[in-house]
Amino acid sequence: MFYRSKEGWKYFLATNKTWIASGYQRFDVGLLDRVTEKSDASEWLQPAEALPAFSGSKILCVGRNYRKHAAELGNEVPARPLWFFKPPSSIIGNGESVILPSGIGRIDYEGELVLVIGRRVCNVAIEDALGCIGGVTVCLDMTARDLQKSDGQWTRAKGFDTFLPLAGLVAPFSNDWKHGSIEVRKNGEVVQKSGFGSMVFGFAELVADISACMTLEPGDLILTGTPEGVGPVSAGDRLHVVIDGPARINLCVECRDH
Repeated sequence: MFYRSKEGWKYFLATNKTWIASGYQRFDVGLLDRVTEKSDASEWLQPAEALPAFSGSKILCVGRNYRKHAAELGNEVPARPLWFFKPPSSIIGNGESVILPSGIGRIDYEGELVLVIGRRVCNVAIEDALGCIGGVTVCLDMTARDLQKSDGQWTRAKGFDTFLPLAGLVAPFSNDWKHGSIEVRKNGEVVQKSGFGSMVFGFAELVADISACMTLEPGDLILTGTPEGVGPVSAGDRLHVVIDGPARINLCVECRDH
């Protein structure tokens, strides 16, 4: 397991049960090579100093990547991945507050698995794409739903400050994550729950498709889409999202008015 601190990325040494400074500022293959031991821990507590797990250049997101989610909003599933960006200024960390801007209508939660790119990649073939993923983490893609519909494109709807709660822990990637799952709870009630096998476009397809357009750098993030069950939030709501697979990573935030 890894996390990002002010000094750079740290990794967990299983034999000593200690977090070790890696000397790496970006999440890349050199960092991954430091981890030679596996721990059987299924759930990790995020260190207090952990920063949100972004050390790249871009935050790429794919829309309508679960059929039931597309259907619940009255949309068709796209023939190929539907891409958009979120700005780094939208990031907040675990335990922080999502600020709900006034006068923009409904704001929805969307829990998502995040792929963390581990090496520089351009125009990679699908059969080689999994080797470019270094890790996984979890986020919430907050969305101003009324703006998404009225604007016709998604920059404003997805880009407000605090609209990307992002965990600090990153688990090493393996293809076993395709058997993992995500669960979102709002005020303690389960509102989203799905396995990653329900994605329309899998991990390799997503990396290959977007790398045919732009070069991906170590530390870049790919948000893989949200399952059905999205819904609105209000001030005072508490959101808890967890991914469960080869490891378990949690993220908790609270919503408050501007």
